[in-house]
Parts: sequence; C-alpha cells; structure tokens
Amino acid sequence: MSQSTQDTLDAQAIQELVVADGRRLELAGVFNLRDVGGYPAADGRTTRWRALLRSDALHRLDPAGGAALAGLGLRTVLDLRTDAEAENAPSALDGLADRRTHISLLTGDLAALPLELDAIYRYMIDDCGGAIGQAIKVLSEGGALPALVHCSAGKDRTGIVIALILAVLGVPDEVIGADYELSAAYLDSENTPVIAQLQASTGLGAELTEPLLSSPASLILDVLARVRDTTGSVDSYLLDRGLSDAELERLRTSLLV
Repeated sequence: MSQSTQDTLDAQAIQELVVADGRRLELAGVFNLRDVGGYPAADGRTTRWRALLRSDALHRLDPAGGAALAGLGLRTVLDLRTDAEAENAPSALDGLADRRTHISLLTGDLAALPLELDAIYRYMIDDCGGAIGQAIKVLSEGGALPALVHCSAGKDRTGIVIALILAVLGVPDEVIGADYELSAAYLDSENTPVIAQLQASTGLGAELTEPLLSSPASLILDVLARVRDTTGSVDSYLLDRGLSDAELERLRTSLLV
C-alpha cells in the first residue's frame, strides 16, 4: 500500500473495516470466528474474502456449524494448540477440510512461561520462530486456501500468525492492530460460556484470568516492532525461519485481489 493511501485511513474508517458485514461468522460452539478479507493492502489491493479465517477452538462446533464451514470449501484447517490442548478438546472436523495440520506454536518448557501476555508474545517471537515459520509455510503451499487457522481462544497464537501474514500482504499496522483488538468483543470475560470453554480446552482453569483474555492493539503492534527490530522486516523474519521468497509471493497472489 502506498503511504498516501495509508494516510487516508482514519480511526473511524479502520473501525468500519474491522466490523464489516460478513467478517464475523456466528456459529454455535465457536465465539471468535472471523474472516480477514476486505483489508487494504499493498499496491491498492485488498485482502481476499473467504480465503483466510481465524478462530477459537472447534471442539464444540455442532453439525450445523460444521456444515456451514464445509460450505466455504475449506482446504486446510491449521491447529496451533499444544498437544495437551488438542487431546483435551479434539476438534470436530469430520468432512470439514481436505487437510488438517497440527503445529504447536508454543515450544520448549511451557511450565516456565509467565502468565503475562507481553512476555508470552516475546517468547513466541524470540524462541518459537521455527514453528511460526512452519505454520505460515503450510498456508503458503499451493492449494492450501481457503484455510482456517485456530488455537484455543483464536487471539494469541492465531493473532500472531495472522498479523505476520497481513504484514506480508502490506496491510497497515493500524488495521492489523484493530483486527487483533476485535477479539476482545467476542471473548468478554463476563461471557460464561467463553470462559468455561477456554478453561476446559486450555487446561488453565482458574488461572485463565481477565488479563489473559485482553487484546489491546498495542500487544500485536509490539510483536510487529520486535520482529522488525530482530531482522529488519516481517519478510526477512519469515525468510530466516524457513520460508522462501516464492512462498511469500504465493501468499500475496492467493490472498490479494
């Protein structure tokens, strides 16, 4: 996107973009299922609708919800949860997609992780870059799209993967931040079904507190800044973690119109 185009995006315009009709898919059993289509990107293009979805866990998806997702022609479902989360809450994916891939975005000694989101995000960028690269590589393969990416809340691990992809596509940081922030509307700590589902599927139980459900734009903007400080650009970060220029270009070709 050119600087002049990006400068025309004020706060109201960005808010209208992220709450556009068709962005949130309201299906029984999921709370944070959204499309990242319709965002302004590089060279005056926009992100393609119904090509890349982001979501919370799918283990309570009912048959009607599964049929609705299947109707989108999904080719790939990418699960970013840990092995324990996937075992505690197996996804209801029968007939949902051609390809189901599980890549835990959190690696290493998870018991040592602090329960503060900014620290967890720094850990993922600094120490889990190989898994991040592997996840985005899956989505860059020919025939991978339409795809759905999810973790337990659809906010943190999913948020980082989606943010990096949107940055590769040239979506302005302000829009990426607003897209990330939208999770707060659907993971309200007063929404008992959300809390119960996440406590059960993540295994965090009472440790799942309100700060862990927050999604201020500053968190994901800090991620983008850290990535750029590390390698100079989001593209370079991903190239250093296993992707090729051809795969990044395939993402742009597949996800932009």
